[in-house]
Amino acid sequence: MTAHVGDFGLAKFIPGSNSKSHSNQSSSVGLRGTIGYAPPEYGMGSKVSPYGDVYAYGIFLLEMFTGKRPTDNLFVDGLDLHKFVKNGLPDQITNIIDSILLSGVEVENENDDEEETIAMNNMGMEQLKVDQMQECLISILRIGVACSVESPGERMDIGDVIKELQLIKDILRASGMSYSSVSQSTKFEGSSSRSATSNWKNVL
Repeated sequence: MTAHVGDFGLAKFIPGSNSKSHSNQSSSVGLRGTIGYAPPEYGMGSKVSPYGDVYAYGIFLLEMFTGKRPTDNLFVDGLDLHKFVKNGLPDQITNIIDSILLSGVEVENENDDEEETIAMNNMGMEQLKVDQMQECLISILRIGVACSVESPGERMDIGDVIKELQLIKDILRASGMSYSSVSQSTKFEGSSSRSATSNWKNVL
């Protein structure tokens, strides 16, 4: 997956008082940042700010967990990645999430007892782990949505983002859940072969 990480932290490198420095920090005319990742206010002439960085981070989270770019052909007639995810939460999580994120879920067994593992699966552990994973994915997508709202002042504070992601990470660890390696040549809808995340928990 191609993450435009260069968009994050622009506020640190482009001082708001130096208008000349703005002109060459864009991937498109009049826009500070990459199309799809730059917040709406940048297109209206607003100065680069931490709010814009939060927006870009939110879009990146949504892209990572849906496997869809904000510039995909799917997004037309007012539909964008933010609305696509928001409209699907929480009931349609399986329709908006990249299916490969659920296909490699594993439950760690500290005792390495094969018979015990089989028994646990027979008791419904398989469904339980999928349900737990879905809840964690819903929480992550909600963070992405909260970070990428149109109004800068309504975006999630980055400090709260860190706290929420840490909480999700703790839940995964407590449940003994892990995510197995994902092929590095995963095909994403509407795009050519791109490198996939080998262990998506690293985002937490």
